[in-house]
Amino acid sequence: MPKVSKEYLDSRRSEILEAALVCFSRDGFHRTTMQDIVRQSGLSPGAIYNYFKSKEEIIEAVANERQMTEKRLVMDAVEEGGAAGVLERLRDAFLDELDSPKERRRRRVSVQLWAEAQRNPGIRRIVQRSFEEPRKLISEVLASAQMRGEIAKCFDSDALASFLIATFHGLVLQREWDDRFTAEPHKMLLNALLRAVSESTHVEKAAVGKRSRRILRS
Repeated sequence: MPKVSKEYLDSRRSEILEAALVCFSRDGFHRTTMQDIVRQSGLSPGAIYNYFKSKEEIIEAVANERQMTEKRLVMDAVEEGGAAGVLERLRDAFLDELDSPKERRRRRVSVQLWAEAQRNPGIRRIVQRSFEEPRKLISEVLASAQMRGEIAKCFDSDALASFLIATFHGLVLQREWDDRFTAEPHKMLLNALLRAVSESTHVEKAAVGKRSRRILRS
């Protein structure tokens, strides 16, 4: 029997997951059957069962793929260096994709994963990781920016990172519920927030200077 390359195996696995995404996006996790995924993929049942033993395994694989994709996006942005560049790159990477039909399909499945996490401990762990890992990376970028004086230290870096992620999750939901949704106005609001966070360093420094002068005069 000829040896099958890893590239071939990875490609076939991706085909199955892409077919599952189409089915889950269209019919939801619980209405979709393995037979639906077989039909959508165009592969034989045996080919699919070679990779996944059940629909639940496919759901977990979809969740893992989503988590890894978002982690890579955040890590690529973190390589930008300064906080402003990182946050702008994240803003564009996440918000610009919301108008993509393919990304909308993936995000529709993400919303289902959030609900599924309430009853499935395995999915819950993956969903929690998909929040915690980006939050930690973004928080570290913000904390470093605070040390450099780019962002006021009065802000909790963890809370700010959580707030930014929660804002994006909320926009994902709005995009699903409102076909009139466009990313651009929300990007402008995020820009204003980031400017306010950065400009507050001047207010903080002025307050510190004022206190120092009072101490010196006393």
